[in-house]
Amino acid sequence: MSHTTEVFRPLQADDPAAVAGFRLAARLGAGGMGVVYLSHTQGGRPVAIKVVRPELADDPDFRRRFGREIKAARRVRGAYTAELIDGDADGEPPWLATLYVPGPSLAEAVARRGPLPVPAVLWLMAGVAEALQAIHEAGVVHRDLKPSNVLLAADGPRVIDFGIA
Repeated sequence: MSHTTEVFRPLQADDPAAVAGFRLAARLGAGGMGVVYLSHTQGGRPVAIKVVRPELADDPDFRRRFGREIKAARRVRGAYTAELIDGDADGEPPWLATLYVPGPSLAEAVARRGPLPVPAVLWLMAGVAEALQAIHEAGVVHRDLKPSNVLLAADGPRVIDFGIA
């Protein structure tokens, strides 16, 4: 099965058709916080929309923390991070959108192909270090750096999903 078919899953019956004006095209994944969907900006750039699970959305403390995450992510600018496009902790449902990064996570790549060769590891570590430098310069601590939060794009790794920063 190709990476594309594994990544883009059809929307399910209970998925929204749109969130905050973003028309949802496919499911990218799901995690503890919610579901991530593929959409596009009005100009056609692909974006990943994270939509918070209803039980978390009902928690005012969670919404405050999520709002802080959005505010912190707005400050992060780096070649090896996924840029925040927009977000709304007070939305129904709460959501955030980042540029979509085409490529598998480091966890997926290692699970499929085994350990990376040394030159690839050096390239990967340099990109992750630069991403962390950009994140820290913005006054943010990642708090959830793990192989599933490092995406392997054709032009270098991207550190994503800062967790509740």
